[in-house]
Amino acid sequence: MRPALAILALAACLAACSKPAPPQGRWEGGYSGGGTMVAARVEVEADGQVRVSAPDITSLENAKPEILQQNRDKLATDLASGWDGVAPRPLDFDGKTFRKPGGIAPQMVWDKSTNQMTLEIFIGANPALPVPLRPVENFHDDPWASASGVSPRNGLADHFERRAPRA
Repeated sequence: MRPALAILALAACLAACSKPAPPQGRWEGGYSGGGTMVAARVEVEADGQVRVSAPDITSLENAKPEILQQNRDKLATDLASGWDGVAPRPLDFDGKTFRKPGGIAPQMVWDKSTNQMTLEIFIGANPALPVPLRPVENFHDDPWASASGVSPRNGLADHFERRAPRA
């Protein structure tokens, strides 16, 4: 009986130890393309709980540069002002992919080699929209800052038009 209990205890210990710990930290970024704009923040806390916020605006396919900039500013403001109200939630983590507990669809994908997080956004009945996020020590008022080399005040329309719409 004792050897069986010892083996069972060892198996339970190994099973508990085999679950990878999620990366701790903060990530932010933005996406503009195909008529959609998203500003996003992610924080993975020490206990593995995850805070996520990703306000979006759609139907911007033919928007003028000044309208794009206004919407970009609005998303950045909404993201920053609403962050304190974002509650942490549990997500399952397999070493690379975060999913809702017991879920199938990826919510985030982490690249350990670059520490880049990709947030998978589901807008309406569309397929997932991958939003690449960069690691940051502290969040910024503008989640696009230094993200792509595109200045917040110029080049936005060119960047917006260069991105191919998702099929």
